[in-house]
Amino acid sequence: MKKTIALITLSLGVTLKTAVPSVARVPMRLLYAQKQDVACCKSELLGVDEQIWSKSGKLGDRQALLAAIAHSMRYLQTGDAAASYQRYPVPGFTRDRVVRSLERFRQLVVTSRSAEELQAAIRREFVFYQSVGKDGKGNVLFTAYYEPIHIASRVPTAEYRYPIYRLPPDFASWHHPHPTRVQLEGKDGLLGAKSRLRGLELLWMSDRIEAFLVQIEGSARFHMTDGSEMTLNYAAKTDYPYTSVGRELAKDGKLPLNGLTLPVMLQYFSQYPEQLNHYLPRNRGFVFFKETYGAPAMGSINEPVTAERSIATDKSLMPPGALALIHTQIPFVNPIGQMEYRNVSRYVLDQDTGSAIKGPGRVDYFMGTGKKAGDRAGVTGGNGQLYYLLLKE
Repeated sequence: MKKTIALITLSLGVTLKTAVPSVARVPMRLLYAQKQDVACCKSELLGVDEQIWSKSGKLGDRQALLAAIAHSMRYLQTGDAAASYQRYPVPGFTRDRVVRSLERFRQLVVTSRSAEELQAAIRREFVFYQSVGKDGKGNVLFTAYYEPIHIASRVPTAEYRYPIYRLPPDFASWHHPHPTRVQLEGKDGLLGAKSRLRGLELLWMSDRIEAFLVQIEGSARFHMTDGSEMTLNYAAKTDYPYTSVGRELAKDGKLPLNGLTLPVMLQYFSQYPEQLNHYLPRNRGFVFFKETYGAPAMGSINEPVTAERSIATDKSLMPPGALALIHTQIPFVNPIGQMEYRNVSRYVLDQDTGSAIKGPGRVDYFMGTGKKAGDRAGVTGGNGQLYYLLLKE
């Protein structure tokens, strides 16, 4: 979903959402044969994607992965893709080679009988390009985002007071600097009839922090109070850089930086709701939406994003639609309902971006739709590695 910020933990996230500047002009390095073997074999898990296959009564997601591949393939036939790869600076990355790599990978996903068989074929037939990461040594910060489901009203009421806005028809002609968040919605989010956005309301929400979250996620599904449904996706945002509300809280000594996650920050604002008026306006950017009439969440390549198979990266650096392999820790709900972290190796498609996802050291992982996905996304945050895979020439 092309998001204002393709990430999860609100613009509240600090540890999770801090944008990391690029440490190198070249965002990735080719691992030559000997180095590739060393890098790829230092962990037996790397390239062993067990989620593809059904195991212990749990269904695999092979069909979801194939669907994500199809979305990238469709994008790669577009003029936008042709233009992106004509100017892509990393040697070896051409649109034709990315397409051929996806075609062969799709064949291997269909024919491989186990995660280990697929891993062996990938190592045999593909070369690995590793992201230089946030430190030049390949360390990448992983976060996650999701598509929330909310309750909202088509009309303002005493309960549903916080609007979500459509894109103003004259937005392209707005003078710079753009109005700030406070100027558009007020310090308390209730500027309403006095706002220049009056008449552009798509819906109203009952919770200010949830309305803010919608702007951070960039898309959402809504159960309307009249019994209908509505889906929204990112349309545009005002021209301000992302500011982490969580970092602001930590900077002011309100919360410790270590262990600062979405649940922790939501609890803080639940205890001190008056602080919303002080901290939310610090993220001056404002996001506008368009109604999508039931369509799935869309990535920046204008194709649907797929749960646990799509990632968001800095598209000024990383190849759109390309096949990637991530190696990191991801939270899962265990049988007793608690979150536990597991090391995973996952084949993904690079299909999205976000304004807080900057540099080669940031990846945002799409968890899916709904509360469970949101709970997992809210506590995702840790280091790992990112590889792009191309067929050997």
